[in-house]
Amino acid sequence: MHYNIVGRRLGRCAVVGSGGILKNSSCGSEIDSADFVIRFNLASINDSDVGLKTDLITINPSQIQKEYKNLEEDPDLLVERVSVYGNASLVMPAFAYTFCTELSIRALNVLHPIRPQKPMAFFSPYYLQTLGGFWKRRGLKPRRLSSGFMLINTALELCEDVHVYGFWPFDTNMQDNPVPYHYYDLKRPSKRMHKMPEEFVRLLQLHSQGALTLHLIKEHQPGKNK
Repeated sequence: MHYNIVGRRLGRCAVVGSGGILKNSSCGSEIDSADFVIRFNLASINDSDVGLKTDLITINPSQIQKEYKNLEEDPDLLVERVSVYGNASLVMPAFAYTFCTELSIRALNVLHPIRPQKPMAFFSPYYLQTLGGFWKRRGLKPRRLSSGFMLINTALELCEDVHVYGFWPFDTNMQDNPVPYHYYDLKRPSKRMHKMPEEFVRLLQLHSQGALTLHLIKEHQPGKNK
């Protein structure tokens, strides 16, 4: 990637996944206190559970394909959605698959004139290939790593202290209560594309090694002591 944080070591970074385990978590103020906040797929934000601060957010090319089909004729919907995140940097995996490139360029052409001070960044295909190869040699072999897992790896390179929220790939929480896949809708994951439980095991390993802090939310719920 190429944008203005490359070459800097950031302080405490919050990587905020979209897991339904964040719903009613009251993690918002803690997330907003981080020096740098990363979010995904234009996820909705709120001050109570997930916070409002956003320094970097991804756009999934499939979102452009499904939700903004008439982007050039009617760009206002995407522009309004992106404006919620202020001056956050935008990142797209433009070279993950061939179809992603054209969709990403369409989004770039619409958004760049409106926010030229914050150009959109594309993941380097070399970076994607190298990162995928790194984890494949360690037994993780999805068709493609999830954007969340990729940017956690990026955060480990850029940040002094990485805190991960909202990464929970299971249907129930630790108290065996039902948990939606996303905190903001009821959509189901693409099991064909990503291997979320396998990625989660790697995050647990990184947590146990002290490389990052994986927040599993229980301690943040209202009425719970930290």
